[in-house]
Amino acid sequence: MNRDSARTSTRPTVFLRVAVLALALSVLARLLWMLLSDNGINLVDLRVYVGGSADLLTDRLYDYTYSEKTPDFPLPFTYPPFAAVVFYPLHFLPFNVVAIAWLLATVAALYAVVWITLELLVGADRLREPSMRVATVAWTVVGLWTEPVRTTLDYGQVNVFLVLGAMIAVRSSRWWLSGGLVGIIAGIKLTPAITGLYFAARRRWATVAWSAVVFGATVGVSYLVNHHEATRYFGTLLGDADRIGPVGSVWNQSLRGALSRIAGHDVESGPVWIAAVLVVAVLAVLAWRALGPDDRIGTLVVVQLFGLMVSPISWSHHWVWLLPTVLWLRYGPLRTAPFARAFAGYWLVTTLVGVPWLLSFFQPTIWEISRPGPLAWLGAVDVAGVLLFYGWVIRSGRRLRRTSEPADRSPEPAPDPVR
Repeated sequence: MNRDSARTSTRPTVFLRVAVLALALSVLARLLWMLLSDNGINLVDLRVYVGGSADLLTDRLYDYTYSEKTPDFPLPFTYPPFAAVVFYPLHFLPFNVVAIAWLLATVAALYAVVWITLELLVGADRLREPSMRVATVAWTVVGLWTEPVRTTLDYGQVNVFLVLGAMIAVRSSRWWLSGGLVGIIAGIKLTPAITGLYFAARRRWATVAWSAVVFGATVGVSYLVNHHEATRYFGTLLGDADRIGPVGSVWNQSLRGALSRIAGHDVESGPVWIAAVLVVAVLAVLAWRALGPDDRIGTLVVVQLFGLMVSPISWSHHWVWLLPTVLWLRYGPLRTAPFARAFAGYWLVTTLVGVPWLLSFFQPTIWEISRPGPLAWLGAVDVAGVLLFYGWVIRSGRRLRRTSEPADRSPEPAPDPVR
């Protein structure tokens, strides 16, 4: 072997070591920030999960609030009762132990999200190539420093785990596993129920039906464990967006949040919001129809971005789905289409910089809605990005379908059998 070929053969190993080192240093930096910063272990949402779930067996679950580190806005337990059932064992452990384990598990889940996304895009065989192993670790490092994941780690949020559950469901060809996962993650936080639209689009009807059954089972478990609090949640608290947080805050990157900041008041679920939702729904359907028949990640991204848009509250840490979006733009069927790299760059720049975080310094209080015009429009960074993204997919996808074959290189699960 000559020197040039030896250098070529060792490059992937060197790059992989560099990527692993960058990941290790990133995790270490996050741990040190969590343990040594002035605020100590912040993780306010994880504290709510742990503290609120401790009241699972009482009639005070939805009276619980945490305000030690959030005196301007006491944080209530806002998830369905089944989430408290899942989190309940955590309150028996020292919080510092829970916090460290939560951070490490979140990083591992993020790596799994990247791995599954790339597997579905390039195929399992190619994913074993040295260059793709490097890419998997490197994209995990990049993902750790995007705002959705940064804030997920800061707050001790559950978002990455929910994304992973949806990704495993999409990867699996077993209707009972896919539907069971969707039902469980929807039972924990309702919003992942939008994943059911993906399986409807794929005509995996048994999966859709089973996810509904499993979700219903989580509701049934909630009533069995604490009938009083389950009745409160599903009877009166479910539609109260204000209880979750200030709709007009720049941290809320949903369609309703963006429209409220531009209008200067909460548009609520009125005609303006309804009309905007209809427009987004039409664009989402057209974008889905423009995709190739085997483009699972593309379909999933279209569905999840739609869910983030129409939810009353989509905090910036809910937008973890932007990382699979970037990967789809980089490795998916439209990767060579005009402006594909520009869209990937848009999401990378805006999430790595953290536009909502920057704009939050110009927001006097978290309850502030009325904002100067330019700041209100800048605060629509994710909404505007999704609208433009849908339009681009519609145009580019139609062009691709005229000239090429399916792009998803991994085997497609067969449609669910009709039983």
